[in-house]
Amino acid sequence: MTGAKVLLMMGCPEIPIQTSIALYLSHKLTNLGFDVTVAGTDAVIKLLKVSDYDGYYVKKMVDLDKTLEDIIEKRADFDICFAFMHNDAGMTYAATMSAISQARLYSVIFGRNAETLAEAIEFDTEKVVAKDVHNPIRLKSKLDKVMEGIAK
Repeated sequence: MTGAKVLLMMGCPEIPIQTSIALYLSHKLTNLGFDVTVAGTDAVIKLLKVSDYDGYYVKKMVDLDKTLEDIIEKRADFDICFAFMHNDAGMTYAATMSAISQARLYSVIFGRNAETLAEAIEFDTEKVVAKDVHNPIRLKSKLDKVMEGIAK
């Protein structure tokens, strides 16, 4: 599926591993030949711009709500979506994406309540779950396996 359009979708950046995993996933998928867009709240975009000042890891950053509006209005869509979540708001964004897009949806669930949140999901998605807050290594390993599968 190289060349496919991928959306990394992020809400509240409260959990520390979110930014590092987003930078890693964006860079890795871009290097695998995917067209990656990172959509986030204002706080997410500011964190990413400071963390990746020269745009080395993230090539395209857009506003999350504007992106969802563009998908609803059929001005844009994606082949694959990684929806980051650590709370109910993140799950709501993923559920919205599930309803409005044809993208293959991966829910990237992390934080202290990751397992409970994953169990509450009632829409079609592949779950990548790690009960981590600070250490991104377990989540990175799980995402590496997902990327191996979609890069074929």
